[in-house]
Amino acid sequence: MTPTSPSGDGSAADRPRVAVIGPGAIGTTIAAVLHARGSTPVLAGRSARAELRFVGEDGSVVVPGPVLTDASSVVAPVDVVFLAVKATQTAEAREWLRALCTPETIVCVLQNGIEQVDSVRPFVPASTVLPAVVWFPAVREEDDSVRLLAPARLTLPAGPAADVVANLLDGDRCSVELVADFSTVAWRKLLQNAAAGLMALTTRRSGVFRRADVQVLALRYLREGLEVARADGAELDDDVPDQILAGFRTAPADQGTSILTDREAGRPLEWDVRNGVVQRKGRALGVPTPISDVIVPLLAAASDGPG
Repeated sequence: MTPTSPSGDGSAADRPRVAVIGPGAIGTTIAAVLHARGSTPVLAGRSARAELRFVGEDGSVVVPGPVLTDASSVVAPVDVVFLAVKATQTAEAREWLRALCTPETIVCVLQNGIEQVDSVRPFVPASTVLPAVVWFPAVREEDDSVRLLAPARLTLPAGPAADVVANLLDGDRCSVELVADFSTVAWRKLLQNAAAGLMALTTRRSGVFRRADVQVLALRYLREGLEVARADGAELDDDVPDQILAGFRTAPADQGTSILTDREAGRPLEWDVRNGVVQRKGRALGVPTPISDVIVPLLAAASDGPG
């Protein structure tokens, strides 16, 4: 496939200056969308690279680098930052946020969970922090390119900051949905991510959800999470747990999830933002969480040890 050229609307001077912190699978996808639309981002990460290579349904995109590895090399702050590091790595990105952000900067957080604003705001107290729900799977290939496995889609809370981000991304390569009730959408995705934690515990892929006993456990866990979500104000239907379980059961048996990938690689797990939050919110809201009370300590131990 032939790499595409930038084709955004308007002159470069008219477009917001953008940066991507964390050019992993999600960050590379967003960088490729930005570049293809004429807003080539500043790239910041832990590993130096001359370029990013992305492959999607519409062809391949080569995003010119370099990937900066030292925050002191940032020439000027930007208008929009896409924070795409794992939630476990947010604190490590503080120097990048300091160098790239001003009070006028929008920080769009492309992380799991429902607490993106609370977790990121301490590092950019004067900037606008915009949470996002990421709905697309992307994987890094052996040649270090990133492949998109399903259409790229984001959900953002409606408002002026979301309008800016949607104008940068929304198009053929990425759809952006703006919603008034963002909390409900975020909780829906969180329940899906929480159930995916069973893959990390069993070190098995989606095929594990074809076991009858795992289906029973997953459904009880999802229903527990649903009660917590509703107590927190989310307006989710009774059949959401069944929908999520059906999605896992009908997925390709070898389909994985990022928390499983991290466990297989021996990296810290996002157990707190994906699973621990259900337990914490349940305790705060007076909702019993007996399934979480077993799953959370096991995931925490798998991630952090000791032993």
